[in-house]
Amino acid sequence: MHIRDATGEDLPAILAIYNDVVTNTTAIYDEHPSTLEERRAWFDARRKRGLPILVADVEGATVGFSSFGEWRARWGYRYTVEHSVHVRADCRGRGLGRALIEALFPRATAMGMHTMIAHIDSAAAASLRLHEKLGFRRIGTFHEVGKLRAGWLSVVAMQRDVDQAPGP
Repeated sequence: MHIRDATGEDLPAILAIYNDVVTNTTAIYDEHPSTLEERRAWFDARRKRGLPILVADVEGATVGFSSFGEWRARWGYRYTVEHSVHVRADCRGRGLGRALIEALFPRATAMGMHTMIAHIDSAAAASLRLHEKLGFRRIGTFHEVGKLRAGWLSVVAMQRDVDQAPGP
């Protein structure tokens, strides 16, 4: 596995991973798959702002991606980012998500960030455990703030400082 900066050539794989997550999980609170044009606009906007988009490459195949963006638009939040990470369904549980998140920490630090936020579906036990192992701490739960085909969904808020020594 190799973690690298994403290129435009990765967009079809990123789109396929994203849409699989939208369709088959509750990790992204959306009910409509994205289009390639929407993913390209997301990609271009992140790149224009100097924000990272990383991919996990396994034998030439893009099997996961991670990124971060601003957490809130107000000036006072300028040292806080919120990340996202998604791994292709058949590649989960192999450490790719961990590697993709860990690769974001030095990028955030280099940009002068202080805190990284994660919002995780409360039923995503594996993701919650992973984030705890990476030094994120649970801040609280937003109860029944989303609704999809599975019914009402709750979100666990987690955070980790990125400008200090790594977590456990």
